[in-house]
Amino acid sequence: MSTEPRTIHAYACFGEKEEVKPWEYKSRPLGPGDVEVKISHCGICGSDLHTMDSGWGPSIYPCVVGHEIIGEITLAGDEVKGMKVGDRVGVGAQVFACLNKDPAAPCKLCSAGDDAYCPHRVWTYSDRYADKTVTYGGYADYIRVMHEYAFKIPDNLPSDVAAPLLCAGATVFRPLKEAGVKPGKRVGIVGIGGLGHLAIQFAKAMEADAVVAFSRSPNKEKEVRDLGATDFVNYTDEKQVAAAENSIDILLLCANADKMPYTQFLSFLAVRGSLIMVGLPNDEVNNIGSIKDIKDMLEVASKKNVRAVIQKLPMSKANEGIKMVRDGSVRYRVVLEN
Repeated sequence: MSTEPRTIHAYACFGEKEEVKPWEYKSRPLGPGDVEVKISHCGICGSDLHTMDSGWGPSIYPCVVGHEIIGEITLAGDEVKGMKVGDRVGVGAQVFACLNKDPAAPCKLCSAGDDAYCPHRVWTYSDRYADKTVTYGGYADYIRVMHEYAFKIPDNLPSDVAAPLLCAGATVFRPLKEAGVKPGKRVGIVGIGGLGHLAIQFAKAMEADAVVAFSRSPNKEKEVRDLGATDFVNYTDEKQVAAAENSIDILLLCANADKMPYTQFLSFLAVRGSLIMVGLPNDEVNNIGSIKDIKDMLEVASKKNVRAVIQKLPMSKANEGIKMVRDGSVRYRVVLEN
């Protein structure tokens, strides 16, 4: 087994709002607790575009984005446990946390299962390890990560539709889980796009009494009912809005949160109801889950048939896919395939 750096072929962005171009870089050496993954699929996430554009502060260029990764383990370090070469795994938005492994520097967050908030966490792309090595994401042929952040993919989840679950799925699953979606609850989903179409399916999978889709596009009603919504509300229709007031226990806002009618949305909530935002102005929130959250999410997706609705393109057409996400023409996620 070679632990030496590998030449990785990728598609990188070299400046704000630029297209991606073929690029090669040398990976990190494979650590004893790391795995190398040969990438078969990678979803395009709104966060990818925001990072390419330096929307959350200056990005590190060249920037290889992509954190909805599926592939096969090709190398495994000597300390890797619970997985092996040949296993199909997914990699999401995080590739490292301390996981409370250093007795001399205990981490309360990791020990409590909140590794997504670890002060030593490292994002999958446009970030740096402690040794200042830059991280590069999934628009590539390989990636090396800490093995705890490579998640086994259930056999019944096809790789292409599983890819978006690693970010979009985790983004909606965690808040629904934390909010306590269960039988007896009425759940509302605002914004039927890349996040919302998965949120509907997860709310149904969690056996909410009602899953109400809110949209200003009446032509989406059939789509959302096919996804599992029990009800549809066009929130530009006064009669439908009035009928929906005080009816929702948990309202998940998946749409771009800029210039939204929050007073109207709050009116949909029942007494002691909750409004949860996974959208912010200009982009979606990268509300990633912990290791446990992602494992739980994949298990639910497997058992309850949660599937992303995708449009698939070759990795070489990444720019075409990025344009589809930018202009909103995608239904509902773009997945790149090597």
